[in-house]
Amino acid sequence: MAAKSTKKRARDNGRPVVIVESPAKAKTINKILGSGFVVKACFGHVRDLPPRAFGIDVDHDFAPTYRTIRGKAKVLTDLRGATRSASEVFLAPDPDREGEAIAWHLVQALRIPDGKARRVTFNEITRKGVLDAFHRPGEISMDRVNAQQARRFLDRIVGYKLSPLLWKKVGRGLSAGRVQSVAVRLLVEREREILAFKPEEYWTVTARLAKSEGPEFAAELAKVDGREPALKAGDESRKLVEELAKETYAVADVQQKERIEPAPPPFTTSLLQQQASIRHHFSAARTMRIAQGLYEGIRLGDEGEIGLITYMRTDSFRVADEALVECRDYIRQRFGERYLPETAILRAKRKGMQEAHEAIRPTSVARTPDEIRAFLTDDQYKLYRLIWNRFVASQMKAAEYRLTEAQIRAGRGLFVAKGRELRFDGYTAVLGHKSKEDSPLTRAEPAQSGLGAGGADDVPSSARVKGEQILPALAAGETLLLRDLLPTQHFTEPPPRYTEASLVR
Repeated sequence: MAAKSTKKRARDNGRPVVIVESPAKAKTINKILGSGFVVKACFGHVRDLPPRAFGIDVDHDFAPTYRTIRGKAKVLTDLRGATRSASEVFLAPDPDREGEAIAWHLVQALRIPDGKARRVTFNEITRKGVLDAFHRPGEISMDRVNAQQARRFLDRIVGYKLSPLLWKKVGRGLSAGRVQSVAVRLLVEREREILAFKPEEYWTVTARLAKSEGPEFAAELAKVDGREPALKAGDESRKLVEELAKETYAVADVQQKERIEPAPPPFTTSLLQQQASIRHHFSAARTMRIAQGLYEGIRLGDEGEIGLITYMRTDSFRVADEALVECRDYIRQRFGERYLPETAILRAKRKGMQEAHEAIRPTSVARTPDEIRAFLTDDQYKLYRLIWNRFVASQMKAAEYRLTEAQIRAGRGLFVAKGRELRFDGYTAVLGHKSKEDSPLTRAEPAQSGLGAGGADDVPSSARVKGEQILPALAAGETLLLRDLLPTQHFTEPPPRYTEASLVR
């Protein structure tokens, strides 16, 4: 065994070493770079503040004391042996603050000379993405390292000050931190609102109307004697219904307007977590775990391991030019010129947004979800399909609707009927029509049917949009038939408890 290790070290001697976080990522990158590099995994962070001491000297510029994480000594020994004789050391953890801090800690722990360390980052683990990164290696960004350290110090400072108080006042074993403490406050404030809420009764009146021929449609009572109705009791509502049932129903006015509904942007991390929760009931942690696997690489038969999505921790809507070109070519071929905007859709940078990363997108639109389904687990397929559909839809033309509002007079009552008719499906050819379920404020069942090339999962049909109807052609002065008049009892409701999606939002 010792002889075998010696031979391996001799074979590796002088070759550049690449260090990444996970074995899966190392395997994918090793296949891309080939035998000219030694690719190693550090298994995440290798140093941290001591677990049983404060570890920060707040009186001396917040100087930290770092210790090797328990269980990582053997990893560091292996990495020291690999990097000692390496011509160069490429530090390739993820392209975010945590990844930057891991790279810095590796330099410190392995005592890598400044001239030997190179920082490489890639937004996608594809052959092009990896080789481009190695052609332009950079330096460790101390601004990012310090940003990570500041967050870590806050966790420690808040935790060490608040946790003992929790143990004394609430119970042993509880912990406080810079994030969960604020989240708990949000939950408590919402619960207090719910407990303080007192429901109030109110009634609505709906008329089922029709022309002499054709289907029925609904109209809601909007005004009585020119004012909004304040129906607080059943007796009052039933008395009004008895009165209105004897009246003649005639169209007083019809207004129509066109509405343009632009395509949604591609996913950021929080938007992906929200939609994965709504559509598949995935927790935020589960979503990120699946996305990490899709990013690091999936074996696609003879193609080998390929990263299927770009980096999944991002708050940016930016998309690489070559990805926009590929997506537009796909839309042109799959749906036709009618669905393609004249130019690529570029989203404005939001305040506070970091532009270092792209939005979350497939590394190649050509890999449709159904074509690679055989290589994915059910969870991977669901999440990849969500990301693929959203990205393709984000570069399609807007959906166009015709909105109709008819005012219908009945004695001293005025009813309003609203209709929405799809004139051009645009991006909904892939993503489907928006519905209440798309909001993270409610939890929806996953859609059961799909549209579009990838088999869209977040595709509720237009029939699922609450209250949506197509009105018949109506003209002012036209008399309608009253089919039914329905009073309905309601109670005001407290704000809902947070779902994981709405809390993330």
